[in-house]
Amino acid sequence: MTHVRVINPNTALAMTAAIGRCARAVASPATTVTAVSPAMGPESIESHYDEALAVPGVLAEIAAGEREGVDAYVIACFGDPGLDAARELATGPVIGVAEAAMHAATLVGRSFSVVTTLSRTTGRAWELAHRYGFAAACKGVHACDIPVLSLEEPPARQAVIELCAAALDGDGSDAVVLGCAGMADFCAEASRATGAPVIDGVGAATRFAESLVALGLRTSTRGEYARPLPKRYSGLLRDFTI
Repeated sequence: MTHVRVINPNTALAMTAAIGRCARAVASPATTVTAVSPAMGPESIESHYDEALAVPGVLAEIAAGEREGVDAYVIACFGDPGLDAARELATGPVIGVAEAAMHAATLVGRSFSVVTTLSRTTGRAWELAHRYGFAAACKGVHACDIPVLSLEEPPARQAVIELCAAALDGDGSDAVVLGCAGMADFCAEASRATGAPVIDGVGAATRFAESLVALGLRTSTRGEYARPLPKRYSGLLRDFTI
């Protein structure tokens, strides 16, 4: 039995529940998926400030998972907040949804477009495409300008699907990457409507995490991802002392 923990870095519990359902829908029968939100952090992540303040909560959930024997982790926010730090702490693999979705997109097409939430987050999506080696494959990043917590409202689904179609046509791309974990349950409907692969990073990351566990692959502890050096942390961070 493999245990994958999906961490929604924000504190919106309804969104966490939806993310958990999407992850369980694609997980193998022998895999247990638990979806959690940190006890501290922003209610949604829509800026660099939000992302920075979400990281301590993510790391606290990684530490809790290590105590519980979790096998692998998914960080369910398209900015992949705290991914490098989480890999330093976790025994098993840690997968970010942006990285997973971009990998998946290049396995089913030569190019992809990203459809995300607010215009101010498009720069982060481009930055990650460059970091992960997919800058040439990423033909465009498009914002629907719907706040994360408003994705649950009925008009949001249709707006995102229409933007997916426009991105495919405008960019001449082969696939769409959904740029927010809150869009996870739009995936199948958007694929049917556009006739193209539309990729949800939550599902892709869950399956990649399972696969790495099955292959016996863990994050390398040589060099950069070695465990952090022991030292004291002060003030609000004192509980993060290793």
